[in-house]
Amino acid sequence: MKDAIANALAESQAQELMEYLLRTIPGLPPIIQTFHIVGICIVVGSILMINLRFLGIAVPSQNLTEMLNRLMPWMWWALLVNALSGLVFVIARPLRYFYNPVFPYKLALLIPAVILAFLVYRLNKSEPKYWESSSIRLRYGQFIATVSLVLWVGVIIAGRWIAYWEYLPFFYE
Repeated sequence: MKDAIANALAESQAQELMEYLLRTIPGLPPIIQTFHIVGICIVVGSILMINLRFLGIAVPSQNLTEMLNRLMPWMWWALLVNALSGLVFVIARPLRYFYNPVFPYKLALLIPAVILAFLVYRLNKSEPKYWESSSIRLRYGQFIATVSLVLWVGVIIAGRWIAYWEYLPFFYE
């Protein structure tokens, strides 16, 4: 299945278009990478502040609901920028990603991290001061924050190692 998807993308017009644009527009690859990196900074910065607030480490004077309402929209827009900028490179060079042994790890960490962020956001939107309304909810929020931090650190590490997986000896057969 993975081979079929990678081969279909490799032979597609979308791939040809992306390769053409990346090759012919001066500075386009670093511009897209810059948007991707800035998006990562916004996503991780927002998530980090929210998770550290849940854990009582950062900005204890800030109400959790206010912080979620202020930072989560930034996180969602930056995540969209990251999805689009990342997709440009995946479409342009699908074999580089689909045959990269680190790429599935990044996705396997990213998907639950985004789901947890969405869960925290939706619960906060469903009821005013949802997380502050009981100590049990706050404890669940702290657990989610801890798991979220671990997942996002893993996403960052895996994302960086995509380009350098050849230096990881345990991926060789």
